[in-house]
This record gives sequence, structure tokens and C-alpha cells, in this order.
Amino acid sequence: MDKAVAWLEQTLQFQFSDERLLKTALTHRSAGGVNNERLEFLGDSVLQLVVSELIFNERAEASEGRLSRLRSKLVKDVTLGALGAEIGLGEHLILGAGEKKSGGHRRASILADTLEAIFGAIYLDAGLEAARSAIRTVLKKRIAALPEGAELRDPKSRLQENLQGRKLELPTYAIASVSGKAHRQSFVASCTIEQLDLQTSGAGTTRRDAEQEAALAMLQLMEAAE
Repeated sequence: MDKAVAWLEQTLQFQFSDERLLKTALTHRSAGGVNNERLEFLGDSVLQLVVSELIFNERAEASEGRLSRLRSKLVKDVTLGALGAEIGLGEHLILGAGEKKSGGHRRASILADTLEAIFGAIYLDAGLEAARSAIRTVLKKRIAALPEGAELRDPKSRLQENLQGRKLELPTYAIASVSGKAHRQSFVASCTIEQLDLQTSGAGTTRRDAEQEAALAMLQLMEAAE
């Protein structure tokens, strides 16, 4: 655990009084015994609160709907998974043998869940202010890069407008797969534009998020082809 403690202090500028909380936060259910699922539940709520507060203060002009879209952009699994990978979280995960062999330390959903568990553990160890500081530290670049205006409109709406402007038929969406437990499902959706012979996919914890990710991938694919 010494390596994990040093890593956490360097990346989130936090040191646990009770290092057992950190060990639990890093332990995936595949490892057996006490794992991070309860801490993940708590950390998700702490993250939602802190991010809501941060963007409320950062974007004084934003409407309720816009604030909701900004928050969603910051707390979705894709963002948290990418953050976990960027800060090297995967090196410190405690996984079962099967997850280790299948590359669980790189899986975005596991990284996202573990990051939320760490926030929950920090909250229990030192309170809301410490959790707020850690979340601000890890998200500060993402907050500074939040989009303005039209960029914030959801990808499905932007894609629809793009296609209508080109007098093309609207895309079709389909759910390719659903996995995970009922309370924490993962969806994979496809987005198809038959007239352009293009298809993309996206993943998310809800059908809507998966479709939005697929639409975003389609927008990026179309932009790259122009």
C-alpha cells in the first residue's frame, strides 16, 4: 500500500488517516471480501454535489438545463474512466485473477467506479472539504475546458441538424449490448447513417448516454472526412 499512498498524495494531494479506507476503495469486487462498491455509492453522491457546486460558481450565467449538461459531461463514466487512466489509477487496483488477466486495470468502467470510491473514502476519512479539494484537483483541467454555447448542445441534436442541413436522412440508433448488474448496467449503442455508409458505436451507463457517445463519434468521423 505504500506505493498507492504515495501515488494518491502526489496526484490528489491527500493523505489518509485511515489507510484501510484507501485499500477498500482500490479493491474491486472480483478480489473477493470487502470491496469498493459501497464507497462507490457514497463517492458518486459526493462527486455530484461537489461538481454541481463548482459549475454553479464557475458559470453564473448558465441556466439550470445548461448546468445539468455541464455536470453530466464531467461526471459520466467516460470522463471518469479517462481521468483514472491519466492519473495512473490502474496500477494500484486490487483485482481478482480473472480481471487481471482480462485487462481490468485498463477498463474504463472499473477506473470510473474506483475513482468514485476514492472520493467516498476521502469524504469518510476527512470530510467534505477534503473531498471537494481532491475532486477539484483531478477535474480542474476538465472544468477549464468546458464548452460554451453551441458546443454544449448534445451530440444527437448536433448530428441531426448537420444531416438536415445536408438534406440527408436522420441516423438510426440501436442497442448492441447490455451488461452489468441492474443497478450499474453498461450499454453499447450504434449510430448508422445508411446514405453515407457510416456506422459508429458508443458506450454509457444509460441507453441515452450510449447513443450520445455514438452520435459524438459520428460527428467526429464526419468532420475528419471533410
